Amino acid sequence: MKANRFAINAVIAIAALGISCAELVYAKEAAKERAPSVKVLLDNEKVKVTENTFRPGDVSRSQRPARTTYYIKGGTMERTSPDGKKTSYERKTGTAHWLEADSDIVTNVGKTTVVLISVQRK
Repeated sequence: MKANRFAINAVIAIAALGISCAELVYAKEAAKERAPSVKVLLDNEKVKVTENTFRPGDVSRSQRPARTTYYIKGGTMERTSPDGKKTSYERKTGTAHWLEADSDIVTNVGKTTVVLISVQRK
């Protein structure tokens, strides 16, 4: 009976340790992910203008309205759509692009910092 209790307690302790370790690994992975820096330049009843700075590895997870973007500093980005499809693309400095509303995950996969101005009509 004592051996049985010992075995049960040992299994419970090992399971608890495994769960703790898994939580630490998940927390460490989540901590690695940084959001881009967003600076609001103008926000009124007609438009919202922001400056977005994506350092290498930064990830944006947000619902974004239709907008125009102008790249102050270009680089290599990757979009992951809600269905999991990944698309990598290069944005050149000094170019502008129209983007429809989306909830894609956007990641700076390049080695340089990407800076863009986003203009959203309200």
